[in-house]
Amino acid sequence: MSDEKDLSENIEEEVIENEEDQGTNDTNEVEILDQKLQECEDKYLRIHADFENIKRRMEKEKTVAISYAHEQFARDLLPIIDSLDMALNICENDECDVGNDLLDKVKEGIDLTIEQFKKTFEKHGVELVDIEEGFNPNFHEAVMQLESDEKKSGEILEVFQKGYKIKDRVLRPAMVSIVK
Repeated sequence: MSDEKDLSENIEEEVIENEEDQGTNDTNEVEILDQKLQECEDKYLRIHADFENIKRRMEKEKTVAISYAHEQFARDLLPIIDSLDMALNICENDECDVGNDLLDKVKEGIDLTIEQFKKTFEKHGVELVDIEEGFNPNFHEAVMQLESDEKKSGEILEVFQKGYKIKDRVLRPAMVSIVK
């Protein structure tokens, strides 16, 4: 009987040790799974944040693209309005016969066409580059430097070609001469 009793005690001790080992293994597995869960949650949060950033960036780019969609079209129209301005300037010079009714009507038609261009440009955010505030290399292109007693050094003396901008972008800089 004592053998049976010893055997039974040995079995109980082994079961208790196994249970303790099992408890330690379960605790280790839970810690490992918790760590993996934390890693997965962190990866998810990072990926989600990246996705939201990309989404915001795409929205911003879309807004900018829509805002400047007609930029190239407006740039293509600039030579046409320049030609109309030149035709109007020729008609206003002394070279034209002012009393001629046909010439007066052509001049009036050109003037109306230029006004329509200006209204359409204004409607779409295209405006003339300001030359009154002085020379600005971001909006003006100095093609000549001349001496003048009337104006100070660096001021715009004459405009050779009008400049245009759409919102805050330059479509074409104004070609000007400045005082030395």
